Amino acid sequence: MCDTFIAMPSCTGDGAILFGKNSDREPNEAQALEYHPAAVHSREEGAQCTYIQIPQVQETLATLISRPFWMWGAEMGANEKGVVIGNEAVFTKMPRERDGALTGMDILRLALERAETADRALEVMVQLLADHGQGGVCGYKNQSFLYHNSYIIADPETAWVLETAGPLWAALKVRERYSISNGLTIGESFDESHPGLITMARKKGWLKKGVTFHFASCYSDWLITTFSASRKRRGRSLELLIRYSGASGPEPALQILRDHGPGEIYQPGAHLLQDRLCSHAGNALTRASAQTTASFAAHLKPGKQIYWATGTSAPCTGVFKPVWISDHGLPDIGPAPGAVYEASCLWWLHENLHRLVIEDYDQRIAIYKKERDDLEKKFVKQATEAEPGDTWEVSRAAFEEARQATLEWIKRVGASDVGRREKFIFRRYWDKQNRAVL
Repeated sequence: MCDTFIAMPSCTGDGAILFGKNSDREPNEAQALEYHPAAVHSREEGAQCTYIQIPQVQETLATLISRPFWMWGAEMGANEKGVVIGNEAVFTKMPRERDGALTGMDILRLALERAETADRALEVMVQLLADHGQGGVCGYKNQSFLYHNSYIIADPETAWVLETAGPLWAALKVRERYSISNGLTIGESFDESHPGLITMARKKGWLKKGVTFHFASCYSDWLITTFSASRKRRGRSLELLIRYSGASGPEPALQILRDHGPGEIYQPGAHLLQDRLCSHAGNALTRASAQTTASFAAHLKPGKQIYWATGTSAPCTGVFKPVWISDHGLPDIGPAPGAVYEASCLWWLHENLHRLVIEDYDQRIAIYKKERDDLEKKFVKQATEAEPGDTWEVSRAAFEEARQATLEWIKRVGASDVGRREKFIFRRYWDKQNRAVL
């Protein structure tokens, strides 16, 4: 479960496109932040995706991606041309295929590798959908987790929403601002679509005679869409996008990704459904695939794109660092994360802090929140003012400074008392998660 949003230049104070995504998955499903350089491929070479191999293109673009450690595809990312994409699991009435197809995350990564613009990325994605279909198990431990996908696709000038139901799809060009969550959102109006979209709805009896076609109404699986709490999360992100309308810089996106909803006090064990943008897993029934395992934002202008990544779970407890796509790749973030705890890995190091904080969220986040915010403000200032030749050093220094701060915060938070204990079910759930990776 995830949330992705975008604000177009007419809605930002500096004329940039602002993009953000939280990737919500199982709590021990570590996510790898990776840079892949541009490459030239032989005609015989294939592209090995999560479950299937497909024909490779002659040249692929450099990409910055965030992907669950066990799969090839990516939850979100960008390429050297400034194209960014984030995906969402959506649940529709069309059959979900278990075998022999591309996952939605495969389609996302392939589009980043192959498309120089958002328009071209849309073309690539619908062609991949037609040629190879979408499917496969998309859960880590949950082998019954199958779904279709929706996407926000953007470059420094254009943005699209693409929503799918099996092999069918509809696409809407973004004019001002938009948000997607774990439910179809496109209704009566869209700019492009699969030629059989309306015909299939009529054939299945989902579109009654005399009724205007509405994509989401015809194709949504009501039960799963409702209990995913996607409408509430989408409504909250749109509310915040409007609140931040006219603001400049990346900070609005970072704040939206950290949002726990209205109210001053947040208790991660106190709510039943996954109804918060910054999401914390809480039980095995309704919030098992509800941990924000990675966060990513983009501030896009023609000729200047800056990306912001945590490289960790829980943006509310972590730090966004600036990243540029260049031949330098990524700063040193330790080994790629895997299925078990590894202290030298950025993702797992931060889990020490995250899992300590949620034992008593309101009290423990207060120990270092101001320091974290001040540090991030410094990174934003440095990244905004950086000359092209200085960006690598700015990024490298930010990752190292954030790492040292995290080590210090782990000591201080771990030494503090737990004043208000979370509910037993929440504590037991996290005890089980911790034992599974140690």
